[in-house]
Amino acid sequence: MRHPTVRSCLPRACAPALMLALLTACGGGGGGSGQTSDGGVIVTPPPPTTLRGTLIGGAAPVPVAVNGASVTTLQPAAFTQLLEAAQKGSSTLTGTPTCAVTTFTLKYHTVGGAGEDTDAATAIMVPSGTDSACQGNRPVLLYAHGTSVLKRNDMSDLSAAEPRLVAAMYAAQGYIVVAPDYAGYAGSSLSYHSYLDASQQTSDMVDGLRAARKVFAVIGAHPSNKLLLTGYSQGGYVALATQRAMQTGYPGEFTVTAAAPMSGPYALTQFGDAIFGGKPSQGSAAFLPMLINAGQHANAGLYASTSDIYEAPYAAGIADLLPGTASLSELVAAGALPNDVLFAKDSLPQGDGYASFFGAGNLVKTSYRASYLADMNSHPCGANSADPLNCMPVHTLRKWLVKNDLRSYVPAVPVLLCGGAQDPVVPFQNASATADYFTAHGMTSSSLTLLDLESGIIVDSYGSTRLAFEAAKGLLRAASGDQAVRDSYHAGLVAPFCMRATRDFFQNK
Repeated sequence: MRHPTVRSCLPRACAPALMLALLTACGGGGGGSGQTSDGGVIVTPPPPTTLRGTLIGGAAPVPVAVNGASVTTLQPAAFTQLLEAAQKGSSTLTGTPTCAVTTFTLKYHTVGGAGEDTDAATAIMVPSGTDSACQGNRPVLLYAHGTSVLKRNDMSDLSAAEPRLVAAMYAAQGYIVVAPDYAGYAGSSLSYHSYLDASQQTSDMVDGLRAARKVFAVIGAHPSNKLLLTGYSQGGYVALATQRAMQTGYPGEFTVTAAAPMSGPYALTQFGDAIFGGKPSQGSAAFLPMLINAGQHANAGLYASTSDIYEAPYAAGIADLLPGTASLSELVAAGALPNDVLFAKDSLPQGDGYASFFGAGNLVKTSYRASYLADMNSHPCGANSADPLNCMPVHTLRKWLVKNDLRSYVPAVPVLLCGGAQDPVVPFQNASATADYFTAHGMTSSSLTLLDLESGIIVDSYGSTRLAFEAAKGLLRAASGDQAVRDSYHAGLVAPFCMRATRDFFQNK
């Protein structure tokens, strides 16, 4: 593929500043009803059922292969070996593991996009050991993962990059990690995934945590009263949406200590308008069908037929295509998706530097794009940072984006929004626009931190992380050129350094 960044939302190996083998990633909604006194949305959870959050079987330990041996508990030395085997020097970036980690998988009931009962699984990573950081009551970190086009994606599999990085950054440093796989993945019977559908995705996260709590005592997890939310890319969006849901929809059940979403498309309306306005993001040809498919399953009525949106070579097989069993490169080779060419060559407008997203074999019909652009012109959104969603679109996709845009409430807990200003997958404007909204509604600098790894500031508490990020970027550019930096930026560069900043942020809460 021209843009390998759409294969996986985190690198298959994480690496430190001095030895970054920077790999590839992709980026990453549900609504609410009612309003708070300041105009924010009160999220109404799906109707309660007797099944949501109930267990399907028990928690099962997941073995890890290290040096030819299979173990269920990774001791710190073995974990260091696992990290170094994946990428030499990785433990320098994550920090040397302090705690042993045992990873479990647990199935539970949740709901699909239409509120139907379904099953999902969550990973639970439990720290243990003699160090004081590994003993006693430990904080619980609820983690939302990035986009994957493969249904087999499983957060309990530490042979994969994202689970291994999360385990090293958090569980091995004393956090109990609960990382739901999302319905539609890791053996779930749901035939689709509710991509960026805030209602379903937050329900899935809530139900995964409910299920995990029921087995904590059995698996040796001893939680403190701290509940921390984070996630990367799609997971950054899900983490912030989950904080909103817990605050406004489940206030008596969950008390969140702090949230640190990373590189997520929180300002979803702005994100969609930029794509259709002529500035597509890397991976749009995969993300857009996933988002549209999620809305269709949630009864948003985004199309009468897939041929309303997609060109003939793709329309017949695109519903429920992703996630699936094939990689994007395999789907492109089979002609099921284009090589990230979203619009026709003569389709206007086209942003400077975005010509590669326009050409032959495009995915989206020009007539559909024209209807979206007409709605943008008639119902512009985002003119006022304090009220960006007061635009009343009539186009069904824009209505879905507005419904799932997270600029609709104000967090009541400390929030860190981390990302990089040059991100070609999920533009940093998602974070800055969301921060502007929060600030306009009363969040102060003491409760809201907007961290741009590109800012160059080195005198604050994240200065060393910024310097290490710049060093890693410089090494990659020197070795492989500017395009390598662009292709690896979202996951290979920004992801591990934002995770490190997030850990620093949580340690002070």
